[in-house]
Amino acid sequence: MLKNILKVNRPDFIELTTETKTVTAKWENDDYNLDDINVKLNQDNEHLAIFLTAQTSKVKWIKLRWNNLSWDKNVRFLGDAWERGYGDMEWKGMNPNRFMPWYFCAKSEAKSVCYGVKVRPSAMCFWQVDSLGMTLFLDVRCGGSGVNLKGRVIKLADVIACEMRDCTSFEAMQEFCGQMCEDPILPKYPVYGSNNWYYAYGKSSESEILADCDYILNLTKDIENKPYMVIDDCWQEHHRLNEYNGGPWTKGNEKFPDMKALADKLVQKGVRPGIWVRLLLNEDENIKNEGRLSHNNCIDPTNPEALNYIKEDIKRICNWGYTLIKHDFSTFDLFGKWGFQMSPLVTDDGWHFYDDSLTSAEVVKLLYKAILDASMEASNGETLILGCNTIGHLGAGYMHINRTGDDTSGVIWERTRFMGVNTLAFRLPQHGKFYEIDADCVGIDGGISWSMNKQWADVLAKSGTPLFISVRPNILDETEKQELHEILKVASKQEHHVIPVDWEETICPEHWQDKDHDIDCKYQWFEETGLKFNPNSIRYQTFLPIVELFN
Repeated sequence: MLKNILKVNRPDFIELTTETKTVTAKWENDDYNLDDINVKLNQDNEHLAIFLTAQTSKVKWIKLRWNNLSWDKNVRFLGDAWERGYGDMEWKGMNPNRFMPWYFCAKSEAKSVCYGVKVRPSAMCFWQVDSLGMTLFLDVRCGGSGVNLKGRVIKLADVIACEMRDCTSFEAMQEFCGQMCEDPILPKYPVYGSNNWYYAYGKSSESEILADCDYILNLTKDIENKPYMVIDDCWQEHHRLNEYNGGPWTKGNEKFPDMKALADKLVQKGVRPGIWVRLLLNEDENIKNEGRLSHNNCIDPTNPEALNYIKEDIKRICNWGYTLIKHDFSTFDLFGKWGFQMSPLVTDDGWHFYDDSLTSAEVVKLLYKAILDASMEASNGETLILGCNTIGHLGAGYMHINRTGDDTSGVIWERTRFMGVNTLAFRLPQHGKFYEIDADCVGIDGGISWSMNKQWADVLAKSGTPLFISVRPNILDETEKQELHEILKVASKQEHHVIPVDWEETICPEHWQDKDHDIDCKYQWFEETGLKFNPNSIRYQTFLPIVELFN
């Protein structure tokens, strides 16, 4: 690989929007001033730092424009997503209307050119490209209102760029992800095991979890590295099947009488205990109104008392003995949208957090850091943090593992193929660079043929990413159990690292290969009867409606 760090020059134009006006101007100096607002650049040969301050004006967003950039003929582009992928990540030709959150790669026959912002910026950033140049949009709102900085100076982003030759597009993206994140936190051992969601779907009990534990132990017999047994949504005090999946998180329900005792039983059996939690949705009447968001009544992490409440939840779970905490729904609970609805703004106008001096990106980082810090304090760093429905670019360095795609399925293969294979392929360059990526579970409940699920489990194991299975006990025959045992053995070591060879050609790569070509796999992801569509789309993009589990 020949790598050349590109100097990011001063933009040609700036457009600045406040609560009261929008102004567009040529950028002629390192500073741009509008009323009491100052946008400042700090430029060197490796990055362009962007700073913002304002006294009383409430700034909503900033748009920076670079002109006279030349893109090679037949160039194709790949960007990231706001949070999870929804089966929609792919290489595409130039589309000026396409927004690419956080970073993008422009791949031509001769080279790969990457632009992006380093992880943990203080603005929600996305890129657009056209035949004349490129645009960087920085959303600095506090929720849906202009941020009230009150004279505070913040670094919005560090913009970086590089050009790479004599390498594949995957190698280029992997290298660039390492450049964007210099301080990932990673598990000390390969993470794999069982999660009960994709066959139980919220209907479970302590006795069933212990049976799941026995089953995963049988499947991993003689494997040195202990598997995880992750208890998903089902255990919380106010759990109501298909209706409510929030807190309080202070104890279990009648089917889970003692969460600490259950963790102890799992350890005694020989697994690592893990647990799921939705921290921001909470019915506890002790949470005051000022600690709740105005638009949905979820917990507002910018309220100090409410943030401390979240920390205490994390510490309690750690003290119970769970060494993996999967926190879920935080992006939806903060902003009221799923990633595919953020087109391109992450939330609607008209509301703000309790602390209106923080940008939304700062709020997200505040939450993630509090979760990590609380777990570090309570467990001396032994508890892993797995984010789900989280914003990966803001969570790198604050979580060990990130669930990078929307849900797979234990019932419908098309959903697993569409969501799982796509996110594994297109988020794989982030693996080990930002965090470890979790492309979601292998759901084994009889609705999906073992021939398909075996392929999905196999590519997860050989990719070197965490493999979680959701398997109803006693549903596999002895041959299938032995095949799954061999796959779990591979997953327990994470020594193999196959990558998608054909990811520039399809959104569902079938050809996977390791660096030395010792492992060369070709998967068949499509069923002979073709794709299964549901004409009554409820949640997903209309070009490929997915059959919902609960119609």
